[in-house]
Amino acid sequence: MMKNTDKKVALFAGALSLPFLARDALRKNGWDVFVIGLKNFYDPKLNPDLVIRLGGGGTAARECKKRGIHKLVFVGALGHINLYDIRPDFWSISVLLSVLKHQRGYDSMAVAFNKALEKRGYEIVAAQDLAPELTFEKTGIQTKVKPSKSDEHDIERAIQVSQTIGREDIGASVVVDKQVVAVEAAEGTAHMLERVVEMRKNRRKTGGVFAKMTKPGQDLRIDVPAIGIDTVKAVKAAKLHGIIVNAKTCFVIDKQAVLDAANKAKIFIKAI
Repeated sequence: MMKNTDKKVALFAGALSLPFLARDALRKNGWDVFVIGLKNFYDPKLNPDLVIRLGGGGTAARECKKRGIHKLVFVGALGHINLYDIRPDFWSISVLLSVLKHQRGYDSMAVAFNKALEKRGYEIVAAQDLAPELTFEKTGIQTKVKPSKSDEHDIERAIQVSQTIGREDIGASVVVDKQVVAVEAAEGTAHMLERVVEMRKNRRKTGGVFAKMTKPGQDLRIDVPAIGIDTVKAVKAAKLHGIIVNAKTCFVIDKQAVLDAANKAKIFIKAI
């Protein structure tokens, strides 16, 4: 009996642990997952079915076509890119030209990339839509630790600022402690939090929140925010009280471990 091709999906895997979690969650939910590792990024322990360089889209396209795969999922970090490994094949060049023609910013680049693949017969799907358990599925406080009234004011301000910088495609993260302490720019969330830790290392009083929010109009099929245990540790080191994320759209890497670490550190997590 042939498998339903609607349940076939190719998972393009970058770095860190998220590809493992996504692969296992998808398979648990009945998906036939073909894992494609991105050279120099994926963890060898993932044992992918196929390995390609970043510019080797043609190889992946041929394999997916042969296997009757039309749905694609992209997860995992890319980090520092080796220009040699980008060397695009002809198929990838055609996609790249389409992206460059239609993109006008970081977020629109993701949209243009997805449209270019769709024109070639592929449907890009969000891992969190196929496996919602990878996120906080419900809104509200996720931890035993609850925010104070003062924290709630910081939360409101952080959400407002996040939406403002998100609309301008500046960043997705912000730290607020009555006033805006830091905003994510090109350095990324981790480095922004490092700045806050350094800034507040001699501070005795704790307070404030870290928000990692979805940008308005952000294409969540590729560019997905995520938090993990390292996030909790950084927030604790920065002497902040809590973490704010979006429900259903922010990956939570090793969810129970994150919640345990947050409760132990007396850090609240709120999903909105």
